[in-house]
Amino acid sequence: MAIVTKQLRITGRVQGVGFRFYTERKARELGITGWVRNCRDGSVEAVIQGTSGAVEAMIAWARRGPPSAVVTEVRVTDASGDFATFEARPTE
Repeated sequence: MAIVTKQLRITGRVQGVGFRFYTERKARELGITGWVRNCRDGSVEAVIQGTSGAVEAMIAWARRGPPSAVVTEVRVTDASGDFATFEARPTE
């Protein structure tokens, strides 16, 4: 089964609403590895890795986000890396 790695840049009201916490929880639920962090410009960045179906499900979830979020855009690009777990990283 092919493993896919994508980078997401999520914009809108996505900081201060638990986006990283919910992203970690959803990633573990879907068996996704990678990381998520807040960015200084107010967006959230994530690198997600897993089966194509799990990655697509994660992207679909990111377009909605947690209950308090208002997502305006999710930019998806190809990425690389090898991740054993999913983690929240410090703001960059």
